[in-house]
Amino acid sequence: MRLVAAVLVGLALAAQEPDLRRIVRADVAQHQKAIVDELLQLLAIPNVAADKPNIRRNAEHLQRLFTRHGLTSQILETTGNPLVFAAADFGRPQTVLFYCHYDGQPVDAKKWNQTDPFEPVLRGDGADARIYARSASDDKAPIVALLAALDALKRAGLEPTVNVHVILDGEEEASSPSLVPAIGRYRDTLRADLMVILDGPGHSSGRPTVAYGARGITTVDLTVFGPTSGVHSGNYGNWIPNPAQRLATLLASMKDDTGRVTIAGYYDGVAPLTPDERAMLDAVPDDSARMLAAFGVAAPETGFPKLQDALQAPTLNVRGLTSAFVGDGARTIVPDRATAAIDIRLVKETPPASLVAKLRAHVERQGYHLVDADPDEAARAAYPKLARLALKGTPTNAFRTAVSDPRARAVVASLTRTYGEPPVQLRMLGGTVPIAPFIEALGFPAIVVPTVNFDNNQHGANENVRVQNIWDGIEAMAAILTMQQ
Repeated sequence: MRLVAAVLVGLALAAQEPDLRRIVRADVAQHQKAIVDELLQLLAIPNVAADKPNIRRNAEHLQRLFTRHGLTSQILETTGNPLVFAAADFGRPQTVLFYCHYDGQPVDAKKWNQTDPFEPVLRGDGADARIYARSASDDKAPIVALLAALDALKRAGLEPTVNVHVILDGEEEASSPSLVPAIGRYRDTLRADLMVILDGPGHSSGRPTVAYGARGITTVDLTVFGPTSGVHSGNYGNWIPNPAQRLATLLASMKDDTGRVTIAGYYDGVAPLTPDERAMLDAVPDDSARMLAAFGVAAPETGFPKLQDALQAPTLNVRGLTSAFVGDGARTIVPDRATAAIDIRLVKETPPASLVAKLRAHVERQGYHLVDADPDEAARAAYPKLARLALKGTPTNAFRTAVSDPRARAVVASLTRTYGEPPVQLRMLGGTVPIAPFIEALGFPAIVVPTVNFDNNQHGANENVRVQNIWDGIEAMAAILTMQQ
């Protein structure tokens, strides 16, 4: 029996070699309309996490969809939005758990170039045709592509070399608050050897992409207080301290001219790159000149001149500023306060509490007394410099799988065999996949295999997926499904 199983696996692996892409491509060519129709039907169901009735519609639709494609599927209830779990077991020694999410960001329909972001629109022709709709790329297209890859293998008489399990999250865009608590209830169901996260954009080169981790995030609002209310800038300017000016000075103290953070200990503990990791980063085919031109920027910050190096360190980003009024509503006053909204991207060695504590200590070293709410009369009388540092939302840790992990290497090796060249390998994605606690709690490694176009406008208006990226993603998933153990 063991010999028969080995022969079957060997046949599947042999088929994976140069012919796998041809087999899958031919199958997709015959079933393009059905694949696109499935995606359009899924996109037509509104999926904002707070919209409970439509989230339930999504979950039930997906359960039926996976069942129709031959997987056993079930809805897993949580304290929040439901999870959808599906499985196809082939008696293999290794199990891959594919993670996707079916919820999407809220929409501002007025900013879209179509009547309704949940009425998908196909624009363009050929390889560059795109489907425009909320969650077209983030994250419904990869769900449909995974099913198409399984179908293509089945119709070719091939079986995956791994057991295939799928978990679909209904709260990812709301930071997945119910995901980790659900593990206690469903741990046995979710057991696997490797998690493959099908989320995020692929590399701008268009080559298959594997990322070994993603940065985490924590956000804070930093407010500097001035007078109890705005005062006349002519009568009191040069005498009443201006909180906007003080905030600008405080923010300037946090970074040097190269863009590196100057807060004491901010980069402490960040692991140096191994030689293999250094070589992997240097091999990423970033077109810096093209990216800078696209963003209308002449040069990057000199502290991290290479994008891949910048992604390996924590950030301190001022994402917004507010104080009094500007434009037609501007007034000649000394404002009562000024606020900077700050996001901090985390790496594995920099937990959120540690960096926030260092930020707090830095503000205090600049002479500020920190309060937890608007300062009262006693605080205003006692302290000449007052500020508040308020945490916003729930922090998410970073995660990173070692590039030497054998299960991750098996994915890379299979993609290399299938495409005839290695995929683009990223040690860290710059953005955040808010399931690091889920990965940590399950206790097995995870990698990200993004498949959609890098210019997909995810989270914004006119989100889209390039149709060719769907076809390419199906081929990449077929390679993973037939990887050698």
